[in-house]
Amino acid sequence: MTSVTIYDVAREANVSMATVSRVVNGNPNVKPTTRKKVLDAIERLGYRPNAVARGLASKKTTTVGVIIPDISSIFYSELARGIEDIATMYKYNIILSNSDQNKDKELHLLNTMLGKQVDGIVFMSGNVTEELVEQFKRSPVPIVLAASVDLSESTPSVNINYEQATYDVISMLIEKGHKRIAYIEGPTEEPINRLKKSVGYRRAIEDAGIPFEEELVIEGDYTYDSGVEAFEKIDELSEKPTAIFVGTDEMALGVIHGAQDRNYSIPTDFEIVGFDNTRLATMVRPQLTTVVQPTYDIGAVAMRLLTKLMNKEEVDNQIVELPHRIEFRQSTKQ
Repeated sequence: MTSVTIYDVAREANVSMATVSRVVNGNPNVKPTTRKKVLDAIERLGYRPNAVARGLASKKTTTVGVIIPDISSIFYSELARGIEDIATMYKYNIILSNSDQNKDKELHLLNTMLGKQVDGIVFMSGNVTEELVEQFKRSPVPIVLAASVDLSESTPSVNINYEQATYDVISMLIEKGHKRIAYIEGPTEEPINRLKKSVGYRRAIEDAGIPFEEELVIEGDYTYDSGVEAFEKIDELSEKPTAIFVGTDEMALGVIHGAQDRNYSIPTDFEIVGFDNTRLATMVRPQLTTVVQPTYDIGAVAMRLLTKLMNKEEVDNQIVELPHRIEFRQSTKQ
């Protein structure tokens, strides 16, 4: 069966192809009676406009590229849902690609997206390098970062204040009487996000007059297994911490289970705080106290910012910081 073309619709409705194109693209300069004739013809023939063909004519494809480090991550999947919902609301299609947090693959995907003539890109990475920033500057279409930090602040972005959020958690634990607070941080492959949280941790410790101890900072990779392994290292310390701050909820679950496997009680032996407030936080027992990073909202706001930039609308602030808070649950003492 041959596909229905714009020519077939024009002939069926007895109008020009230009008129059909105006109706399909929502141009208001079409008489209501003519619009109805065209829409009726489209319905009868089952015509589906070709996005690429429309893009060649209008120089827009109504398609947005989304580059994500790990689609299997609960954090990034929630963020992607926010992007998709707003994209759908504004009638954009999405091409989603997984970069595996690989620098070469990120650059390749960026160039591939631009080759597909997307109208804009939402980009996520734990390490926005100078090379990437230079690519962003050369991009012919707008690019917005979501939950990703460009230290030069030259790329539009939506985040929370990771340094302040970490500072708030550590200060809260210090106010509860803790002097030895372990911090399980992210991998060296994510130096920027890791740096901001580390600065918040150290600043809170020093502001309270507590000496910084290198042995209390342990590297993880944001996964459950690395949380289990990190707790094994904590348990080997001659003087153990009384509280543990963990860089993601998934890793915090590994810490809780690692402690429970060694017959420790949470929060009696260790108070534990995570970061992100993904749905994992309420699936573990005890439920996890965590920093609420509004993951869905970050994706939604990033996509809305991108729609404004793509349509050349006025934007008050291209560097957006959403609020954070601590959600108290049973992994800390009440």
